Amino acid sequence: MVTTTGWKAYQYNPSMAAAVIFIILFGAATTIHTWKMFTRRTWFFIPLVIGGYFETVGYVGRAISANQSPDWTKGPYIIQSTLLLIAPALFAASIYMELGRVILLVRAERLAIIRVNWMTKIFVAGDVLSFLMQASGAGLMVTAASGGSGAADSAKMGNNVVIGGLFVQIIFFGFFLISALVFQRRFSRAQSGRADFQNFAWRKHMFALHTSSVLILVRSVVRVVEYVQGDDGFVMSNEVFIYCFDGLLMWVMMVIFVVVHPGEINLLLKQERMMGRGFGVDGEPLV
Repeated sequence: MVTTTGWKAYQYNPSMAAAVIFIILFGAATTIHTWKMFTRRTWFFIPLVIGGYFETVGYVGRAISANQSPDWTKGPYIIQSTLLLIAPALFAASIYMELGRVILLVRAERLAIIRVNWMTKIFVAGDVLSFLMQASGAGLMVTAASGGSGAADSAKMGNNVVIGGLFVQIIFFGFFLISALVFQRRFSRAQSGRADFQNFAWRKHMFALHTSSVLILVRSVVRVVEYVQGDDGFVMSNEVFIYCFDGLLMWVMMVIFVVVHPGEINLLLKQERMMGRGFGVDGEPLV
């Protein structure tokens, strides 16, 4: 057990080596995503790129905390706890927007369980709600960490708000995953829409969406367990969880989209518009 006479940020001494490794991993992945976003004009991936920077800076905060052990200051702890918590909500926003583009590109909107023009709005709205809840909950917990009267109540309320935000994220992501799976199954059976749809490797993009969704779901479930157990719980008391069930999963998610980047989708959508075929099966514009 860590011994310290002052404020106690962690139940262990944070690993400097692990923090530096993940700074490098997320820094490299985010740099590549930034370059691809600008060169391929994939603007709907802006939230994912911002999330990558949040992850990088968050692990910088952990590295600073590791250097301070056991006399931690609150600044680095607040940075890492807040940014690492809310970054996946930004990843989710970009993932939600990609599915609608895939459906429109293969001209198979009728096979989706939700109209594409509503799909993105619904899922992104849920993601924004989740983001705001987690951010506000983290803010309350930061206020509690500063001490003062009512600190315990603020910490408890903040913890509950974060848990609520994570549950919102899980619910919307679960529904999103179901929507994506249903569409893929229907489209695979019907092979409808464009006659040349095989020329567009849509399956690899759907695989990327499915896999990344599962990774974020697993991470969110572990985070819920962490906050339900509290500061003295098994998850929060063991540093391995923040790296194996958060950092590693989110980094793999970013790498998946480096390999299967949606820039291909944007390019094909642009070609469709130039050829005057920029509409889906139900007359929706390919945007």
